[in-house]
Amino acid sequence: MRFTSRITGMKRIIFSLFLIIPFALYGQKYSNEFLAIGAGARAHGMGQTGVVLSTDAYSPYWNPAGMSGIESDLQAAFMHAEWFAGVGNYDYFSIVKPLHNEKKDVKRAVGFSMVRFGVDDIPNTLSLYNDDGTVNYDNIVPFSSADYAFMLSYAQSLWAGGAGELYLGGNAKIIYRTIGPFAKARGFGVDLGLQFHTERFSFGLMARDASNTFNAWSFNFTDEEKQILALTDNDIPISSLEVTRPTFILGSAFKDRWGKVGLATELNLRMTTDGQRNTLISGGVSIDPAFGLEVDYNEVVYLRGGLNNFQRELDIDQNENLTMAPTLGIGVEFFAIKIDYAFTDISNTSQQTYSHVVSLLVDLDFDYLRKAARNTR
Repeated sequence: MRFTSRITGMKRIIFSLFLIIPFALYGQKYSNEFLAIGAGARAHGMGQTGVVLSTDAYSPYWNPAGMSGIESDLQAAFMHAEWFAGVGNYDYFSIVKPLHNEKKDVKRAVGFSMVRFGVDDIPNTLSLYNDDGTVNYDNIVPFSSADYAFMLSYAQSLWAGGAGELYLGGNAKIIYRTIGPFAKARGFGVDLGLQFHTERFSFGLMARDASNTFNAWSFNFTDEEKQILALTDNDIPISSLEVTRPTFILGSAFKDRWGKVGLATELNLRMTTDGQRNTLISGGVSIDPAFGLEVDYNEVVYLRGGLNNFQRELDIDQNENLTMAPTLGIGVEFFAIKIDYAFTDISNTSQQTYSHVVSLLVDLDFDYLRKAARNTR
């Protein structure tokens, strides 16, 4: 009887755990969706585009081929964004080292990057009740649900001539996902990318999860927790394999300068292969376009805008409307540091929960630093 009363009371509370465990555990759609959020406030401010114009330390995320375009000795990047007013925290870090050769006929670069999306301090209400059925809030122990991706990247130029430059790059990535003490997943996958740059026009292709990305989930519940889950009509998860299907992103860009004023635009077509989604073009392969624009003054101050996340929604009268999410951003560059800010929807849903995104890019030239150190002596 005591145990039954415990269960009856538990039916009236919200189990935070089951708000966090993703539905992807039981299907392939939207698997590893935290890797679709994006990296860098510049790309976020431009409608979450970056497959073509990203040629810096944010390239491992958008298109690893872009690392070939880094001219300095070392680049480091960091981004932070908050989801739902700080409930979720999204962070990106990368470091890229170009491999210069004396002839400079082939541009090469290697990089390491990390992505983390986490929800912390989630109350575990499974142990809210004592054995006698009374509530004991001291039994609540917080836990975290976090997703990690670690990427090793390589890029090099394949061809350079009067018509332009062709870059190739790839990521080998390791996935680690954890939901407190209850569930863990480990996975791996490969990304591949191409970029072709001319003086004004550029093109790019990114094959994310080109190899399919595989996550192996394992679960750890005590016998008592399993009883509680069963008696409250919750399924007990079992060990399973989750597969992330490939996503292909095609991009084109235009850039030009008129004196001190520069213009850059980019169009991306994101094509998912995991089933029909609510996108502008929806079907077996769903296509989601994104557009971004950037205007700069003397390559010091940048203003950005974009449109993405096109969806078809029904209003109260059951009329279909096309919705989209606008984005805005600014940036400032001085010496070897670039600071960017974007106001954008990082959730990729129709709810349009806008977030503040801040990112930093540091460009290091070792020769310049050595000369500066000598001059200060």
